[in-house]
Amino acid sequence: METGISAAREGTGMGRKIFIILIVLGLLLSAGLFLAYFRFQQLLQPPAISGTADEVTLVVPQGASTVGIANILKEQGLIRSTGAFRIYTAYQGLDGSLKAGEFSLNTGMAVPEIVDRLVKGETVSISFTIPEGYNLMQIADRLDKMNIANRDKFLEIAATGDFEHGFLKGIPKGPGKLEGYLFPDTYRITRETTEREIIGMMLDRFARELTPEFKANAAKTGLTVHEAVTLASIVEREAQKDEERPKVAAVFLNRLKKGWRLESCATVQFALGEQKPRLLNKDLEIDSPYNTYKVSGLPPGPIASPGSASLKAAVNPADVDFLFFVVSKDGRHVFSRTLSEHNRNKEIYLDSLEIP
Repeated sequence: METGISAAREGTGMGRKIFIILIVLGLLLSAGLFLAYFRFQQLLQPPAISGTADEVTLVVPQGASTVGIANILKEQGLIRSTGAFRIYTAYQGLDGSLKAGEFSLNTGMAVPEIVDRLVKGETVSISFTIPEGYNLMQIADRLDKMNIANRDKFLEIAATGDFEHGFLKGIPKGPGKLEGYLFPDTYRITRETTEREIIGMMLDRFARELTPEFKANAAKTGLTVHEAVTLASIVEREAQKDEERPKVAAVFLNRLKKGWRLESCATVQFALGEQKPRLLNKDLEIDSPYNTYKVSGLPPGPIASPGSASLKAAVNPADVDFLFFVVSKDGRHVFSRTLSEHNRNKEIYLDSLEIP
């Protein structure tokens, strides 16, 4: 009887010991998990103390894996641990969702914030401005110098690419088919924006200028859309003051109505392929469909990218009967109705220009 009681007591004691051991093990395990979680959270924190963070430009290549991105982040001092970064992205189900591109980050950002930026694709934006009156070559050169686009590739796509814009239907084919249709404006892109996408953006912006009112006014003026854009490009290159553009447009339209040659120096400059401070008589003899001193009517297409003011002027010319103009020293034009008036103005104003 005592033996049975003793055995029962011994069994109860053993069970109590096991229970205590299990509790201790549970506490140790919990403490271990807590310490691991605490350590993991530490590894997700920013590498730099608040107020001492450094700005870093991160470039994530196309096709980079999470492992590769983690290594780049670690190399640039943006994260504390590649392992913690990989565990976090996997736990959040974001493995494979990180975007390529150029990102503006800093060493004061925690892993969750960095991952959020990479998932949303909040890449660094770049702005560039194309001035009014630039031609296709000048646009390509400007983008190339800014390291935004490859000049040759840009020109090749402009010459051979197919773009679904209605206003391009029927325009003459060739290397300069988009001349005049890449609207001069300020654009925001990323380093990943391709040459084709840039051209598409500029064509889209041009499309916004071709309002129903513009098309209706072009028709009233007796011009097709392509002819109106061509005239606007000449106005853009000839006039320096916005308020004078309608008068300059009127001069060319008046000459067209009379069957006169436009005799625009800007078209000859385009034919020469260079900007000269003053044209010589031999320059006016260049054999080109763009030489409006020799060829009647409008040239085959635009000679530059016209801005809004010139586009509006081309289809809303001033109600004047001027047939000539000459530029003065301050960039303004002096208009005249007769050749004798024009010749007198040339003697007065052209001789006063400071030509280097």
